[in-house]
Amino acid sequence: RNFDNLEALCSGDLEQIRRIERDGRNLMKLAILSDTHGLLRPAVLEYLQTAELIHGGDINKPEIAEQLRQYAPLYIVRGNNDRGEWAETIPHDLTVTLEGVTFAVVHNKKELPADLTGVDVAVFGHSHKYVQEKKDGVLWLNPGSCGPRRFHQEITMMMADLTDGQLQVEKISLPHEVK
Repeated sequence: RNFDNLEALCSGDLEQIRRIERDGRNLMKLAILSDTHGLLRPAVLEYLQTAELIHGGDINKPEIAEQLRQYAPLYIVRGNNDRGEWAETIPHDLTVTLEGVTFAVVHNKKELPADLTGVDVAVFGHSHKYVQEKKDGVLWLNPGSCGPRRFHQEITMMMADLTDGQLQVEKISLPHEVK
């Protein structure tokens, strides 16, 4: 199996790299971001090279959504600032299961359904404030904002490893300046 992993890495096959086996178990890399507001920072793009993507809305520009789709499968919802014809095709909310973990994704936390039966992780954005807390059996995640800095808040996103129905999340703090 290690030879298969090596072959995937050497071939540059990103789909295989995203699902490398570790100790005989599938591992999926996942980038979770929100509130890009028309800006994809170079530091963010580095993390997207080998991960599938969940975006919690407020993309602001169709070019940003298209650019994200070039990296990997994109699971995206529409935020309150995503307006116009281009945004009408983006769902308001989304439920997706990846490697045995079920995600409910919406931009504003207040718009999540009260009954989250069957949901493992609730992903939202809107507030630009990083949140990672387990409540009533559901992991609540807000990656913060990795777009233009606002309200003197940190610029953040998340990287996660999904393995056999388990999720490990890492907070990523990004530099304020855009190079």
